[in-house]
Amino acid sequence: MLQRDALNQLVGWKDSSRRKPLIFQGARQVGKTYLLKHFGKTHFKSMAYFNFERTPALIDLFKKDVNPQKLIEKLSIHQESKIKENETLIVFDEIQLSDGALTSLKYFREDAPGYFVVGAGSLLGVKLRHQRSFPVGKVNFLNLHPLSFSEFLSAMGKSELRGYVSALKASDSIPASFHDELLDWLRKYLIIGGMPEAVAEYQNTRDFEKVRDIHHEIVKSYENDFLKYSLPEQALKVSSVWEVLPAMLARENKKFTYSQIRKSARAREFEVAIQWLSDAGLVHKCYQVTAPKLPLEGYKDPDSFKLYFGDVGLLSAKLNVSQRYILENSALFQEFKGALAENFVAQELKGAGACDLFYWQSQNQAEVDYLISGDEHIIPLEVKSGTTRGIKSLREYQRRFRCPLVARASLNSLRQDDDFINLPLYLVSRIKSLLH
Repeated sequence: MLQRDALNQLVGWKDSSRRKPLIFQGARQVGKTYLLKHFGKTHFKSMAYFNFERTPALIDLFKKDVNPQKLIEKLSIHQESKIKENETLIVFDEIQLSDGALTSLKYFREDAPGYFVVGAGSLLGVKLRHQRSFPVGKVNFLNLHPLSFSEFLSAMGKSELRGYVSALKASDSIPASFHDELLDWLRKYLIIGGMPEAVAEYQNTRDFEKVRDIHHEIVKSYENDFLKYSLPEQALKVSSVWEVLPAMLARENKKFTYSQIRKSARAREFEVAIQWLSDAGLVHKCYQVTAPKLPLEGYKDPDSFKLYFGDVGLLSAKLNVSQRYILENSALFQEFKGALAENFVAQELKGAGACDLFYWQSQNQAEVDYLISGDEHIIPLEVKSGTTRGIKSLREYQRRFRCPLVARASLNSLRQDDDFINLPLYLVSRIKSLLH
């Protein structure tokens, strides 16, 4: 099986003195159900699993009464085994399909805190945005993302290499042989991505063609969701945004522009569609800031942003990246204006816990790809898809805002010189810990 770091977070939730019912979010096919079933099997005496999509009749059980004790009785009868307090993991999968089940989480918290309850769903984020009776303050949250590059290394049998990377300090020097091996795995990750089924296929067969077939199947399932779970008048708009994204990311200027959908397109027509994709976990928004000040959230411009794919492997499939680039030392990174490298960084930062992503731009003269919130300072991060050493935009940013440290992520190895650090791309998720 694929080992997921989120299992430790689930165990932490189980053991927490502040435990509440858990909302477990993530895009379709990132492995939520598989991980929850493994969690239930290995950390509980029993598990009660209910899927509202596969068994719609379950929805009726929550329509009249959401009293926890009565629900437990009904659910025990439904699965023909007793659900026990403090012993059973209760999972409500695709919970967004049942308003009653969502509401019941509040009463499990208030009246039956001894039960371990998880509500999971692939489109839960879309539902919660419009859920009026959502139990605010009565639940914990956990997001599951595609496998990170570190998790990918473990899946490929490279746990010792992963351990080495996780222990690096900013002042360390990485042996060339390790650096080259990590870049080789990174090239593969940019093609395979972190969707569990794709990773498992490569783990078992080392066949990129089969991996690509899985990517196309996942993309198709997402596109079916546009029609099935978004409002009819929005489905076409969601699809239009989704289809134009790869071409936008392949441009030098990756800022999202509505005119790329069609010349007459306006924000008011497509903002709901973009939010749907974001809430579904299919894209990550990176906002331009009006000023690089803490907290960055307070200075974001909601009308100026970039959109990145939730998984770089799916972006590779949409861009139809050919296998020959996997074997070439740097072509994969430089192709498509660095789209894969920038998307990889967005994915790693989100997987490492970033709530939102931000960038800075100055009148199209200088641009810093990402701004990272530190304890006291903002760390500007520029992403380079090759081995170039130029940091013109970073120096312009530093001149204007007098920041003590600037960072670049590139194919070059780890190096720190006073106010500058170069991070190899495979270390970008550790930027905060390295510079702490």
